[in-house]
Amino acid sequence: MKELIVDLGERSYPILIGKGLLAQLPERLESRGIKQGQKLFIVTDEHVAPLYLDSVLDSLKRGGYTCGYHIVPAGEKVKSLSYLEEITGKALEAGLDRNAVFLALGGGVIGDLTGFCAATYMRGVSFVQIPTTLLAHDSSVGGKVAVNHSLGKNIIGAFHQPSLVLYDTETLITLPKREIYAGFAEVVKHGLIWSETFTAWLSQHSDQLLALESPFIEEAIYQGCSIKAEVVSKDETEQGVRAILNLGHTFGHALEAIAEYGGLIHGEAISIGMVAAAFLAEEIGLIKPEDRIAEQTITLLKKYHLPVRLPDSFDNDEILAYMRHDKKGKDGKLVLVLPNAIGSVQMIKSVDEQDVLKVLNKCREVE
Repeated sequence: MKELIVDLGERSYPILIGKGLLAQLPERLESRGIKQGQKLFIVTDEHVAPLYLDSVLDSLKRGGYTCGYHIVPAGEKVKSLSYLEEITGKALEAGLDRNAVFLALGGGVIGDLTGFCAATYMRGVSFVQIPTTLLAHDSSVGGKVAVNHSLGKNIIGAFHQPSLVLYDTETLITLPKREIYAGFAEVVKHGLIWSETFTAWLSQHSDQLLALESPFIEEAIYQGCSIKAEVVSKDETEQGVRAILNLGHTFGHALEAIAEYGGLIHGEAISIGMVAAAFLAEEIGLIKPEDRIAEQTITLLKKYHLPVRLPDSFDNDEILAYMRHDKKGKDGKLVLVLPNAIGSVQMIKSVDEQDVLKVLNKCREVE
């Protein structure tokens, strides 16, 4: 097992990564001060529940815990106020009080939804992240929890840190190939924003990682979480450096919203967004074409079977309209995270929309 600490003073918490950790859940909860007398409540989805819910409930029962649960449909569309209200009602019916603990058993959508429910239930209770997807190695760390609005992704949310992140890598073997590929978008992102060495390692070991081979997959998750934990520890509420974690996200979130959270899954949208960010960095002169940053980005994403071309069905003006709602925007100006080298990015304020339009057209020409 690998362990990391997100260092936030009194609210610090561990990230545990390894095989077979679901069976250790009661002991891990107890080590974090979550007592058997506290009521637990699992939120999961219709895809994850048949695979892991019964075994988790049995494990918790053997450990002396009382646990309720609620199953929601799978997919981004459950990140909504209506499902937040539904889960809150189920928690009240189960008798959860202010000492209760929510458990998010699933991918990034479940983690975001459950975390926001925990942040708002009786003005805030504890929760634990139990990610079951590769993509969630990113979203389960850092305490950003939210639901979506029709005009933008994660617009209604909070910063609410978990008490524990327990990442059982054995859950990854049940993922569809598409979900595995999409999960690597955030792994690649961590390399592109922080470490040229890690980026090169990802390029070198793509075959082993796509096959989820040990110890490669554990190392990739560990490195990605390490970068996320270090950034979050420096800037919990995204007042400065934490914004670099959004490489590709301003473009990507717009694409997800236009697709109504169905046509593109998150990692796929972020992959296209990172290509757009590299092209935009070239367009404004932050990097030179001969630096081959965009070319290297595209090549690496292709290794993980991720999309790099903007589909013709997406309208430029509609993309821009959604990008204007991005949370990093300030005073009506577009603010984007762009690469200035492999392993390094910077925040660019007041990005010209005409440059964005040029880049969107260029993204349609990628082969």
